[in-house]
Amino acid sequence: MNAVLFDRDGTLVHDVPYNADPARVRPVDGARAALDALRAHGIRTGVVTNQSGIARGLLTEADARRVNRRVDELLGPFDVWALCPHGPDDGCPCRKPRPGMVLWAAARIGADPADCVVIGDIGADVEAARRAGAHGILVPTPQTRPEETAAAPHVAPDLPSAVRLLLGTPPWDRVPDSPRPAAHGQDPPPGRGAPDDRPATGPGPSAPAADRTGRSTGGVDRSAAASAPGGSGAGPARTRHPDVSVGPVPRAPEGRPTAGLARLPAHDVRTPQGRDA
Repeated sequence: MNAVLFDRDGTLVHDVPYNADPARVRPVDGARAALDALRAHGIRTGVVTNQSGIARGLLTEADARRVNRRVDELLGPFDVWALCPHGPDDGCPCRKPRPGMVLWAAARIGADPADCVVIGDIGADVEAARRAGAHGILVPTPQTRPEETAAAPHVAPDLPSAVRLLLGTPPWDRVPDSPRPAAHGQDPPPGRGAPDDRPATGPGPSAPAADRTGRSTGGVDRSAAASAPGGSGAGPARTRHPDVSVGPVPRAPEGRPTAGLARLPAHDVRTPQGRDA
C-alpha cells in the first residue's frame, strides 16, 4: 500500500452540505492522529471529493478552495487533491462513483491504483475505488444507506479503525486458513472435494468470493481518466494544493450550469442532506 485517498465530507470532516464557509470545517474524531500515523509509515495521503454545489450554483470555486485550504491546515499536508465540480447529470468521468479522480490522483503521486486505498462514507466512494482497481473501505455515517454498507467489501466503524486496519494486515492481504488434508484412508470433509480434485457437489456460494474481498469481478475502468475533457484525465480539478482553481463547469448559454451530458445512475443523485461524496 503506497497511498490512501480520502473522501472529504463525512469522512475527514463532519458533513456540512455544500459548505462554503471554512469556519464550519470540523475534523471527525481521531482524524489528525490517523493521518499522522499513515504519514509516519511513509504512506502518502490525498483527497478526492465531489463538490456538485459548484455546478448547482450553491457555492463558488473560490469557496471550495477556501474550505479545502482549511481542511489542509487542520489535517494536512496532503500529497494530492482532486475535486469534481460537476453535477450528477453532467456525465463527467471524474465524479464518483466513476474512477477518474482516483486514477488521476494515483498517477499524480506515482502510485499504481492497485496499491491505493480509498476511504469514504458512501457507496460511490468504494465503487470509484473498485472501478479504478484500488481497494475501498467504507466508514458508515447516518447518511450511509444500509444497502451500501451491506455491499461494501470492507467496513470500519470509524476513521481511526480504518487506518488501524490498513497498518496491520489489510484484509485483502490475509491468507485464508487452508483445510487440513484428509488422513490416509479417510474420506475428505464434506464439500471439500475428492483427492483427485473433482469439484464438490452441492450448491456453491451465491456470489464469487472476489465480490466481497476487495477485488472487482467487473474489471478495471481505466478509460475514464483518458476520456475526461482535455484528455488524459483532465476532468477533475487536480492539484497538490487545495487553493488551485477547480476544473471547468459546463455552462449553458445563459450562464447557468448545464446538464446536457449523459445521465448518471439514479442512485448517484444526491439530496441536500449530505450525499455529495
